[in-house]
Amino acid sequence: MITRVWACGGVPTLLFVRRPLICFQNMTENQRRFLDLSLWEEKAMGNRSMMELTAELDEKFDGLVENCTLSGRMDQGLYARYDVKRGLRDANGKGVLTGLTEISDVVATKEESGEDRTPMDGKLYFQGYDVENIINGSAGKRYLFEEATYLLLFGELPKKEELEGFVAILGSLRELSGEFVRDVVMKAPPENLMNALQKCIVLLYSYDEKPDDISVPNVLRQSLQLIAKMPMMAVYSYYAYQLLKLEKTLMVRPPRKELSTAENILYMLRKDGNYTELEARVLDVALVLHAEHGGGNNSTFTNHVVTSSGTDTYSAVAASLASLKGPKHGGANLKVIRMFEDLKAHCGDCKEEAVIAEYLEKVLNKEAFDHAGLIYGMGHAVYTYSDPREVMLKKYARDLAAEKGMQEEFQFYDTVERIAARLIAKRRHLYKPICANVDFYSGFVYNMLDIPTELFTPIFAISRISGWSAHRLEELVNCGKIVRPAYKYVGTHRDYRNMEERI
Repeated sequence: MITRVWACGGVPTLLFVRRPLICFQNMTENQRRFLDLSLWEEKAMGNRSMMELTAELDEKFDGLVENCTLSGRMDQGLYARYDVKRGLRDANGKGVLTGLTEISDVVATKEESGEDRTPMDGKLYFQGYDVENIINGSAGKRYLFEEATYLLLFGELPKKEELEGFVAILGSLRELSGEFVRDVVMKAPPENLMNALQKCIVLLYSYDEKPDDISVPNVLRQSLQLIAKMPMMAVYSYYAYQLLKLEKTLMVRPPRKELSTAENILYMLRKDGNYTELEARVLDVALVLHAEHGGGNNSTFTNHVVTSSGTDTYSAVAASLASLKGPKHGGANLKVIRMFEDLKAHCGDCKEEAVIAEYLEKVLNKEAFDHAGLIYGMGHAVYTYSDPREVMLKKYARDLAAEKGMQEEFQFYDTVERIAARLIAKRRHLYKPICANVDFYSGFVYNMLDIPTELFTPIFAISRISGWSAHRLEELVNCGKIVRPAYKYVGTHRDYRNMEERI
């Protein structure tokens, strides 16, 4: 229980909270006000009991579960019979064309003759510009993520003064009121920080004077607010959970307006606020590589679908966050980390390729790790020869590993990548290579940057909000129809029966 508040002076702007002690250092009045201590004590037993059933009702619920399972099960052969494109993909894995976009292009094949296409090294384009060239052309520069965000939103690479103005706007918006932190961030923090982000985004609606205005100028304003504020929401939510659920020290370091998004994330997360130039650069690159990946990925398509209904920005982004939270979409890098932990637990520090291959064979046979038969971080729905995001991030992972003295760990990842590609291709009888995707190295990079695993997927969201915003604006500018695909009814029509007639 918090019993004492101590305000102290000092140069750094920093807040520590340790039960039973709170220490302020140069906090503003707004930042102090979120600590309304009378609101912090929860009746944990009451919160639990309101979500529980009695033992008698639990039995009845088990019956409902059985009924639900039986009622919802369909003959899987019906999907082929009616030529249903499950997952909006055909039998060859090609996505069903559902829209048009100029925001980004994901390229994995090239045209040889007529309609014949052959696999090629993957390419990713933002507004027509090769992302590899964007990253390579920015050597020694800061604000790379901000530059890419400007490009995604406005269609052109910014001039020097345009980028400076854009950075200044984001810096000015990088603020959360004391009331918002107290009433939203600090209340009932969920264990999964994606839910914490959703809560923050949805309730930010209440702090907006024009939340339902979906005109382009207002949606752009809201988009810039979210791009600027999401890093704070994620980091503050992490510390709120650490304090209120795990009873650890709380550190709230407000962001600095002159720092880039990548620099501020590292600055807010670290106790001393320090980071190297390479660390900031690597995170900046990672943010760019995750910022956008075509309109067909699950969370961006979700944004298109929800935006087409005419709903508000906060609801549309919350829907995208719900999609990204799913382990089949945004949580894959965590699966890679857990898989490597399991590999080491079963094989120790052994670097013999035969031992590694034996473990990976067991993974593919559903005999090891999570028994799903998947080597996480390997393969992609579109890319075949290479995922350009993985190629670029791997290069920076190698550089960062050298700075951190973790070259052996990097080499271990490289070895697993090579062996896994060979085993998967052999098992599937493929003549084309299997490539690693961006998730294979992103978790390793975040670990080297000392980013907590709880923030891995929120970091993805902090990056992808730029792409979501660009697609939402594109949908609104082009006045698209509401997205309403067809579902075929395959049940049977039945006569209604009165209660006494039901058996």
